[in-house]
Amino acid sequence: MGQGSTDTPQGVGHGGGREASHVPVLLKEAIDFLNVQRGGTYIDATVGLGGHSYEIAKRLGAPGHLIGLDKDPAALDIAQAKLTGEEFPKVTLLQCSFAEVGDRFGKNFADGLLADIGVSSLQLDNAARGFSFQADGPLDMRMDPRSERTAEQVVNHLDERELADVIYEFGEERRSRRIARAIVRSRPIRSTAHLADVISAAARPMNSEQRRIHPATRTFQALRIFVNRELDDLRALLEAAPRVLKPGGRVVVISFHSLEDRIVKDAFREAQIKYKYFRVLTKKPVTASEEEHDRNPRARSAKLRAAEKV
Repeated sequence: MGQGSTDTPQGVGHGGGREASHVPVLLKEAIDFLNVQRGGTYIDATVGLGGHSYEIAKRLGAPGHLIGLDKDPAALDIAQAKLTGEEFPKVTLLQCSFAEVGDRFGKNFADGLLADIGVSSLQLDNAARGFSFQADGPLDMRMDPRSERTAEQVVNHLDERELADVIYEFGEERRSRRIARAIVRSRPIRSTAHLADVISAAARPMNSEQRRIHPATRTFQALRIFVNRELDDLRALLEAAPRVLKPGGRVVVISFHSLEDRIVKDAFREAQIKYKYFRVLTKKPVTASEEEHDRNPRARSAKLRAAEKV
């Protein structure tokens, strides 16, 4: 969740080289549901490489104000370059978690709020960040380099039961206890490749469903979510949204796995039925077209939900 949006950069390699060209997920759908009004104030809570923000800014015009948040300073540098120019409205970029929305902005502040939850391709494709087992790197996984907790600390210092609980809760991994036991026996583990090898040996696929994905996928997801407190931050964002938005303002959230989507769905439903804050605009989550799947494989798991403050 990563709080760096899942824009897909072109030319981002494991060495960390970057270009500003990228493919934002569900771009048209997000902008349509956000219903951007010229001269308004909009928060992109996961600005990432600036893909969604660029389209918002084009519609705002000079009187508008776009505020972009991201934990990752590398993403903010790219977004800053992309959103600088006379044709853009006032742009403010802040290095912070979207969990801070409620503390940083007052009541009835924004006309719209967008959050593209998930790990950024900028992070995934740089082996030095330690998010992926596709290339060997340090066990880091921090979206915000200022954070103290790393994946290496979690893997090497949680006791076996705590580690199994993290893997099960945040990765929905049924083999969590077997994997946790293997990790504890293999300590110390310092790299992504070492961890992936340990998991693969402990959790060999037993059926066709398990064979579809790498055995380490769910464990790596769980560690990333735990290290970055992603689900707690998402809950804080959704709790703050009704207060921060103006009447008629809209919140759009794009999530990438069932844990996130369930939190968004339940929060929107509660805000509509119990508290009467929202009118839910998406009875079912909006998903990417086959054409977008082909263009950007990471869009395949994306689900968009939207609501309007009443």
